[in-house]
Amino acid sequence: MKKNIKMLLLVSLTFMAACNNDDNNTPEEVPVVPGSAVFTKYVALGDSFAAGYSDNALFKKGQENSYPNILAQQFVAAGGGAFTQPLMNDNIGGLLLGGNVIAGTRLYFDGPTQTPVNVLGKPTTEVTAHLTGTFNNLGVPGAKSYHLLAAGYGNVAGVATGAANPYYARFSSTATAAVLTDAIAQDPTFFSLFIGGNDVLGYATSGGTGKDQTGNPNPATYGASDITDPAVFASVYTNLATALTAKGAKGVVANLPYITTLPHFTTVPYNPLTAKVIGKNNEAVGVATIKALNAQLYGPLKQALTAFSAGDRINLLSETGASPLLIKDESLTDLRVQLTAAFTPTLGAQNAAFYGAVFGQARQAKATDLVVLTTRADIGTAPTAANSGIGIAPPAPLNAFGISYPLQDKHLLIPTEIAEIKKATDAYNVTIEAVAKEKGLAFVDTRATMSQLANGGIRFGNFTMSSSFATGGAFSLDGVHPSARGYGLIANIFIDAINEKYGSTLRHVDLAQYPIQYPATLP
Repeated sequence: MKKNIKMLLLVSLTFMAACNNDDNNTPEEVPVVPGSAVFTKYVALGDSFAAGYSDNALFKKGQENSYPNILAQQFVAAGGGAFTQPLMNDNIGGLLLGGNVIAGTRLYFDGPTQTPVNVLGKPTTEVTAHLTGTFNNLGVPGAKSYHLLAAGYGNVAGVATGAANPYYARFSSTATAAVLTDAIAQDPTFFSLFIGGNDVLGYATSGGTGKDQTGNPNPATYGASDITDPAVFASVYTNLATALTAKGAKGVVANLPYITTLPHFTTVPYNPLTAKVIGKNNEAVGVATIKALNAQLYGPLKQALTAFSAGDRINLLSETGASPLLIKDESLTDLRVQLTAAFTPTLGAQNAAFYGAVFGQARQAKATDLVVLTTRADIGTAPTAANSGIGIAPPAPLNAFGISYPLQDKHLLIPTEIAEIKKATDAYNVTIEAVAKEKGLAFVDTRATMSQLANGGIRFGNFTMSSSFATGGAFSLDGVHPSARGYGLIANIFIDAINEKYGSTLRHVDLAQYPIQYPATLP
């Protein structure tokens, strides 16, 4: 009897210990449920971000790591169905049109040169080799908001003239289809919509050479680098959301970060001119060059501009520190006439007129200016007749962009241009948030996430992700589009918004499983 009692006591203690151990362990994961959302048929609409564009190209591995594809994988546990994408032919990237290359290969980081370079090889994805079937991922690189409503945007006959998009031409259902109609035809039960970045991006990457089209309601007249009228954006966005929700589909939408906070605009400093840079790694040569420039160019310019109450435009170059770039600022009063008159006695009328034309709106850059990433390759190079802005190649000593010759409009964004981008983005975001509330959609604040990336970064596990170019982990080597890990982050913040709005319990992906850079060779 005592033996039985001891056995019962031992079993009881063992049971209690097991219960106590369960209580001390990490709580059991909450089962994945869809909540009030239905993920059976998920369709994604958007631009290059939705497509999975990365490293300045679209390629298969990038598409597989697109945030819509990552979302679709997480939706499976909550009843999500198959998710198809219009995959490229290879991991080289780029496009062919009739056998001719119209988009180059992807970038990778070259260790020996410590710079991004293009993957070797020729693209194999031919635009005219049309894909059949329907595709859940309708992300189209280059698409602006109004393009999603444009019939014929996927007509291959219009690609060469710019009337159609080569990426959409590969998989549009018909030559007259629109992205929205291809989405609606699938009767989606759930959708994502992340669009509007390109409505200001072309203006930004071109250095503000386009126009702010506010007040112009006709997108057919817009240039590729123009800013979309906020009223046009509001109308288009409302129409998109109305059509997508007409049959009761739930969805998630995202606002827009400030384009100017992307590494494409924050990597190149406004003041990179040291003696070593000017001397092309020879500091002694650089110092000698600076002395000569100060005596022959910067000093006389400073003196003449001071006489016209504009002496703050130019200061002498520093022999020991870092000096700002020399730029053209088209918002300044043009002093070419005054400078021509001032220089005529010493340079002669013809040369004085030349200097007046070149430096009439010149100044040194400030911290409030943003130098475009691609400008890095132009600093110190000789202007040509095509890019000098005056129709001729200037002679020495005015033969070094940013040093002795002003960088042009396309090379950077000045404060007035940055303000135009912010104004449009703010207006777009007001529309997006209002439509999300009106339609009962999940809302993602990507602008707040971008602010975190740019100001200290976002920590996960043993990693910190930031917006630093090449090393921060969030962005690819073009400085605009996310890395694979960056797309994983986008998927996670979309999941947070969906869970909050619809009561679903979708799980995050492990960001550590996604690379921050793709190697030169991909299978």
